[in-house]
Amino acid sequence: MTSKPEPDPSLTGAHDLALAALHEITPASTVGPPAEYRLESDGVVSLRFENRLAGYPGWFWTVSVARVEGEEPTVLELELLPGSGALVAPEWVPWAERLAEYHAAQAALAELADDEDADIDDSDDGSDDDDDDEDIDDLDAADFDADGSSILHAGDVDGVDIDELSDEDETDEDETDEDAPEEEE
Repeated sequence: MTSKPEPDPSLTGAHDLALAALHEITPASTVGPPAEYRLESDGVVSLRFENRLAGYPGWFWTVSVARVEGEEPTVLELELLPGSGALVAPEWVPWAERLAEYHAAQAALAELADDEDADIDDSDDGSDDDDDDEDIDDLDAADFDADGSSILHAGDVDGVDIDELSDEDETDEDETDEDAPEEEE
């Protein structure tokens, strides 16, 4: 049975050193009372303090301290780390995997829609409603312009086709020029 090595008491008691380091990077109001310490490898001790930052419940300010033999403790690292009940982001998933999942979900939805369409076609009551729906899917902007419906596009201002107006103006000018008497020289 191996026992855990005892932490250096000068490190576990280095709260003042840890707080001084924390106050250099964050306001004192964001640091709570000491919570615990953890013995890391090579004799490093991580001192944890409760966090009071809004938006980080369950997180701890963590200050890692160490001591070279014969010297005073020194700060190695400061960080804000999540505790066991902290809200954390989900595991990162590579884009290619997320995209593959998205495509699989889209394919499943398309298959479901096809199955529903097949069920609807099987219960056809003889009406042409399904045919009308298919015709709508085949329409594009050119179809609407050709049949005279009021579709707006880049040439429309408040439903008036500017291009159509400019063609009429040119025609009116041409007719006016032809009807005018010729000037004598």
